Amino acid sequence: METASQSTPNTESIKTSAFASLMEKLFKLKAHNTNIKIEVTAGITTFVTMAYILFVNPDIMSIAGMDYQAVFVATALSAAIGCIFMGLYANWPVGLAPGMGLNAFFTFAVVKGMEYSWQVALGAVFISSVVFVIMSVTKLRGWIIDSIPTSLRYAMTAGVGLFLGIIGLKAAGIITASPATLVTMGDFHDPKVVLGALSFIIIAVLASRKVFGSVLIGIIAVTAISSLMGLVTMPEQVVSLPTGLSKTFMQMDVMGALDVSMVSIILAFLFVNMFDTAGTMIGVADSAHFYNKDGKIKNLNKALTADSLASVAGAVVGCPPVTTYVESNAGIAEGGRTGLTAVVVGLLFLAAMFFAPIAQIVPGYATAGALIYVAFLMVGSLSKVNWDEFTDYVPAAITAIMMPLTYSIADGIILGFLSFAIIKHATGRSKDVSFGMNVLAIVFIAKLAFI
Repeated sequence: METASQSTPNTESIKTSAFASLMEKLFKLKAHNTNIKIEVTAGITTFVTMAYILFVNPDIMSIAGMDYQAVFVATALSAAIGCIFMGLYANWPVGLAPGMGLNAFFTFAVVKGMEYSWQVALGAVFISSVVFVIMSVTKLRGWIIDSIPTSLRYAMTAGVGLFLGIIGLKAAGIITASPATLVTMGDFHDPKVVLGALSFIIIAVLASRKVFGSVLIGIIAVTAISSLMGLVTMPEQVVSLPTGLSKTFMQMDVMGALDVSMVSIILAFLFVNMFDTAGTMIGVADSAHFYNKDGKIKNLNKALTADSLASVAGAVVGCPPVTTYVESNAGIAEGGRTGLTAVVVGLLFLAAMFFAPIAQIVPGYATAGALIYVAFLMVGSLSKVNWDEFTDYVPAAITAIMMPLTYSIADGIILGFLSFAIIKHATGRSKDVSFGMNVLAIVFIAKLAFI
């Protein structure tokens, strides 16, 4: 007769086998030459490298008037939804979260600069995300991408980086306003300015040395130093139940965003999200060798659809567009090859919702270092601009430079796109201007003239 001690191992073995079978059925682990241990390790790795968004996004969005606690929960929740859906639907090993750069555009350009309410700004995010979904399930996405010149695509990424950089430098106090020169050097006698600069230096040095979790380490290190200096106060508790989401959930003002003056803002959210996502996914596909025999990327349409639906979910809970993170390459380097990696990242973001008290002690100048670091990464895309052709690189430079100078991603896109169409037509290179670019040029001229 079988004893209880003999039956327990068999029961556990059956449960383990059933779980392994389910994982194999969902994620095709063997076909991707991986296993559960590798995928879980990769998921943890990706989460650690992108967890800084939990501190940075609430910090930026709260400046727009949104509740910090609510945005923290919304950030974790939208990231979790995006990651889990990406893993289960597209079977891609990538992490998703509210986009860096787009959150800065949301706060500093749309809300602070143009003086729209954050609810209207969320409405614009929602509309652009719905359009992105439609484009992802139709041929419209391909038509739009093909319509916009390659140099302008790279210039948009670089411009967002420059825009993010000036915001990070300002948040750190490294630059400040000047009535004579617009901007000038900040006061390095202020310890917060020094710590802001130190945050960037730590992150940059560790990242260049390929240290795991460099951005997160930089933020935590400066926060710890600030605590020792008495600049921040430690929380009474480390863990708390997620609260406050009702303050941002379904608060987007879609009708307020359906205004002709919001067209360029919606297009800015759409284009930046679309090209940033496409570029990141292509890079991830290269790293993970996701190409099939025909040279096409496996499940790319599903991945783009998952990303666009995640943006809709983000707007609903109260976040800027959710996008695929380039930090996913860290998990891929650890062997992550399936959606199980993404699901693990999503589950870790869900768990992070219970640690809001820790996030609230992180000072703005500590996260500023992360903004500056990410900015430099994005500016690197300028190297891919066609610098041998004047009619290509001038509009690209205008696009990138005017984003920080006008403090608006939307205005940078308008001026860059218009200059491209005008210069090309005026120099007899009309064949380089697609039908889509001509349509956008007309729309942007109408905006500048009548709005």
